[in-house]
Amino acid sequence: MENVHILTQRIAGRGEFLPFSAEHYRKNEPAATQELAAKLQTSLILEDILAIYAKFAKQLLNFSGIQFKSALGTVQTPDCDIDTLSYTFDLNVENSNLGQLIYFSKYPLSVAIEKKLQYFHSALLYPLRNAIMYNRVLKLATKDALTGLSNRSQFNDTLLQKLENCRRYQRPFSLMLLDLDSFKQVNDNFGHKVGDDVLKEFALVLNGSIRGTDSVFRFGGDEFAILIEDPEFTTNKVIAERIMQRVKNSKIMAQYSVTTSIGFTLASSQDTENDVFSRADKGLYKAKAAGRNCAKAY
Repeated sequence: MENVHILTQRIAGRGEFLPFSAEHYRKNEPAATQELAAKLQTSLILEDILAIYAKFAKQLLNFSGIQFKSALGTVQTPDCDIDTLSYTFDLNVENSNLGQLIYFSKYPLSVAIEKKLQYFHSALLYPLRNAIMYNRVLKLATKDALTGLSNRSQFNDTLLQKLENCRRYQRPFSLMLLDLDSFKQVNDNFGHKVGDDVLKEFALVLNGSIRGTDSVFRFGGDEFAILIEDPEFTTNKVIAERIMQRVKNSKIMAQYSVTTSIGFTLASSQDTENDVFSRADKGLYKAKAAGRNCAKAY
């Protein structure tokens, strides 16, 4: 009887590994694969699917992490140690490539273990494809197609969540509204292709001017918003000045004489979403009335 030691199990408290026989696993392989397939179908979140899969894959390989790379980006298990040995598998279903599944391990991956991982891969493929399709639809529903920024719908949800956190956890924040001065003339005089290029450039300016905790949104046209994780006027002024300076330094925006007007306000636990938005909008109106290309608080 074949008795290749391909699986290991740690003994609690001793740090040792005990081998299992390949014969023992072969008898339970179909049941394990079916159980995995059932559990994978309980979520459409890529991180959750990878976590569920990792628990089962641990039965075969004592890995130090798993990554899944696709067109949507990279997700990985917590505490993934990418400095160890890596083993990459292309995942394909119905002539379509889903992405790459990468195992990181301190131990070599034998041919026998690789064959058994393929059984688990077969259970992973369709739940993974469903999750990718779901995330693509979700992205289309919450992202602006032109700039890649979050859209108005996502802004509304995020603003409500921030107000809730402000009330429950005393986490005040700021709202900044922006639009482009003289943008209509760009479209009228140079065409919508140039207008689109200006909008994409402004999105890059905004993303490059904020911190990792802040969020940028495009409402449509030349209207944008930023939710800032800071309840200080000073922080808003710094970000606004940074944006205006980068607009000034942008070749394409300077070429078409485009500047930006900015209004901002600080949110409090007593505010509704209409309160916050209305004050920021009044700040933007003040900036327009003051001659444009400036930032005003309200």
